[in-house]
Formats: sequence, structure tokens, C-alpha cells
Amino acid sequence: MGMMTTISIKSIYMLLLVGYVAAQDCVFDLVAKYGAKPDTEISEALLTAWKEACAAPTPSTIVIPKGTFLLNQVSIEGPCKAPITLRLEAILKAPADLAQLKPDLEWVCFRNIDQFTMTGGGTFDGQGKAAWANNDCKATGKCNKLPNNLSLNFLTNTVIQEITSLDSKLFHVNVLGCKNISFVRFTITAPGDSLNTDGIHIGRSTGVKIMESDIKTGDDCVSIGDGSQQVTIEKVTCGPGHGIAVGSLGKYPKEEPVVGIFVRNCTITGTDNGVRVKTWPASEPGEASDIHFEDIIMNNVSNPILIDQEYCPSGQCTKQIPSKVKISKVSFKNIRGTSGTQLAVKIVCSQGIPCDCVEVADIDLTYNGKEGPATSLCANVKPTFIGKINPPACAAPAQPA
Repeated sequence: MGMMTTISIKSIYMLLLVGYVAAQDCVFDLVAKYGAKPDTEISEALLTAWKEACAAPTPSTIVIPKGTFLLNQVSIEGPCKAPITLRLEAILKAPADLAQLKPDLEWVCFRNIDQFTMTGGGTFDGQGKAAWANNDCKATGKCNKLPNNLSLNFLTNTVIQEITSLDSKLFHVNVLGCKNISFVRFTITAPGDSLNTDGIHIGRSTGVKIMESDIKTGDDCVSIGDGSQQVTIEKVTCGPGHGIAVGSLGKYPKEEPVVGIFVRNCTITGTDNGVRVKTWPASEPGEASDIHFEDIIMNNVSNPILIDQEYCPSGQCTKQIPSKVKISKVSFKNIRGTSGTQLAVKIVCSQGIPCDCVEVADIDLTYNGKEGPATSLCANVKPTFIGKINPPACAAPAQPA
């Protein structure tokens, strides 16, 4: 009996030991296992580690430990056999020289992965300063194809947590075709004059959450493109930048509807716009509905509340032809603070397809400029006003609805 007990204990011990070793084998450390060294280029090591982790039948973790590493353009792809975590503790630096970049590739692309987590407090440094001066879309009407810091394509059940994107050459993050993806305590940092550096751009994705994040950049902090559904942006600080935007919509044929956008408990500071919906004039048909901005603090924000269906940043548009994007079920609630422009509320809808079901409630925006108090303007819309409204509702001369 004693011998059987001893054997049983030894068997359990061996099983535990095997399990422990197996668990250890599922950690893929770029320095310890693949020989990556600080201040050297590590794309080969990263792709090798990913290939092995992706083939593992049990959950695995790739670790890039603290230090500064160089990284060329890489595409990291699934599907994988089990969940994968990328623990990025390091600073990864993109090539600064534009001549080293392939124009048809992003810097770091994750594609076709389910149950992916990226965490660790690390940074993607796009070294974008040299690129911004050569990409003035507003002046030229044409954007050069530069790499985004992160392109997240067709990911499902994904969490990006406590990661920083720094000085991207173009968008910091582009989200395309994703389902159930969350950004938590995500940081984006670039100067206000970094051109076309949208913080997080979302397109044709469902179930996107951006939570407790800080975004400072030179374009929209968050931009929501066609096909985006059930997007939640909550407890985000934005600024400098161009605010939080739905759109621009209607520029391209066969755009998909935007439905279910919820922006709550955010603080916007010193931006060119606050919360807005923007569509092109003379547009392709489209639809945007069920869009809600609530509990927003504005600190010296130009154009704090804006629906603009005559959006034309380059000045090369036919504004006389109305937008064909239908906007409906939009609310602006409990938005307060200071405006950097006298016109604090501007709701200018399409003359061809007026907005429906627009609600404006509990607004308190002040302007301290020499022109006088804050004003508002409405066109081609009959909003519902509830509670305190400052500036007075649609105070500019009445326009058609």
C-alpha cells in the first residue's frame, strides 16, 4: 500500500513537472531564446518567434523585453492554433528614412488572428517627423502612401492594453474588418502639427471599444469610417488633434452604413474640432445612424459640436451638390466647457437629405472672445432641444429644413 502511494505521488509530481515545463516552453523570449540584441534590427527574430508560437497547441506568450530595438516593416499573420499574447516591454523603432520603406506595406501589421492580446507597457515609435512635411494633403489634395504604425486587419476577440504609439508617419492605428477588439489604457503621442496622423481609424469593424486612453496627435483622435458598428469610446482624453469624428463619409462608392456609435465621459482639449459627424458634398449614397455623444468636457475647443455635410478640407469640392449621406438618430447630451470659436454649435445637414431625429440636450458652452458670446447655427434640420441650451438653440438666422 505504501509503495502504491509512493508511486502515485511520484506520478503526480512528474505530471506537474511536465505541465510546468510545457508551460515554460510556451514563452518565446526574443532575447533569451532568439538572440535579439538592443539597438539591432529584430524582424527576423520576431517573425520566427511568431511562427513557433502560432503553431503551439496551447496559449503562448511572446516577450520582447525592455530595451530599444529596430524593426523593419513586418506582417504578422494567423490563423493560430491557440490564443497568443505579445508582451511588448521594449521600445520598437521604425526606419526613419523614407527611402528604406516599401510603399505598399504598413510598418507593423497584424492580420487574421483570433484571441490575440498585446500588453506590456511598450512603445511603437514610428519616427515620423521627416514624413509629415512631405504629406500635406490639405494643401495638395493628395496624400502620399506612408505606413501606419499599427494596422490591425481582421482580428477577433483582441485586447490591446497599456501600449503606446509614438510619432507615426501616417495613422497611428488602422482597424479594418475586426470584431470584438478593445483598446484599454492605450496611449498615442504626436505633436499637433504632425499631418494626417489619425489616432485610431476604424473601418468596417464591429464591437470596437476604446477605454481609458490618452490621445495626442495631429489629426482626428478617433475617426470612424464606413461600415463601423457598435463602437464605444469612453473615458478618453483627446488633444491636441482634430477631435472625435464620424467620417468623413460619402467619398467612395458602396460605403457601408455606420450604426451604433457611443462616445461618453471624454475630455477634449485644445483641438480644432470637438465631436462631429462629417460627410462630403456631391457624395456617394450612404447612411449614419444611432450616434450619441454624452458627458463631454470641452476645454478651449474650436467647433465643439458639429454636423458638417459640406465637409471639404481641400476646397476642391462641389458644395452646390448636396451630400447623399443620410444622418439620423444623433444626440449631443451634457456637453460643457469652453469654445475656441464663437460658433460653438453647428448642425449643417444636407439640403437634399435633411437630418432626422437630432437631439441636443443640456449644453453649456461659453466663448470669451472679443466677437461676443457663443452662437449656434442650424441648416436642413429640426433638432429637439431639451434642458439648458447655451448658446441659445439655432441662434443664427433660420435656414431650410
